[in-house]
Amino acid sequence: MPEIVYDIVLFLHSILRYVIVLAALGAVVLAFRGWFTRQAFTALDERLGMIFTSSMHLQLLIGLLLYAVFSPLTQAAFMNMGAAMTSAPLRFYAVEHIAMMILAVIVATVGRVLSRRAKDDAAKHRMAAIFYTIAIILVFVSIPWPWAAEGAARPLNPFHMFTGD
Repeated sequence: MPEIVYDIVLFLHSILRYVIVLAALGAVVLAFRGWFTRQAFTALDERLGMIFTSSMHLQLLIGLLLYAVFSPLTQAAFMNMGAAMTSAPLRFYAVEHIAMMILAVIVATVGRVLSRRAKDDAAKHRMAAIFYTIAIILVFVSIPWPWAAEGAARPLNPFHMFTGD
């Protein structure tokens, strides 16, 4: 595949992380507030949970596309998984990042389902607060932060590939 296709898919993956973080923060704050103040579970609570989990699912699909088709890092890891396990960047992208992100999507989805099925508003908020918090912690632990191991780090600026930064 041409490198430009990889760059575009990686850019989409990088941009979507900000949607996820913002939706997660909004959903978590509203869930804890509703849980502790015993407020009604509103359409906004429902909508933020839906945006958070839907964007997580979309991110997973884009990530799987990168993982299986476009990423030179995972392609290199697939050539020799034994050797890849001795390389921090290859191990991170071939195993750690994807495993933790899949787990985060599962946790967020379970939280949304349990929240929607809960009998009362307090239980809806409680399920959303607990599961969305765990999911976003898993996401934060698994992000390739700029200070990560050399070769695994990604800039916070998703436009870096277009600006030369």
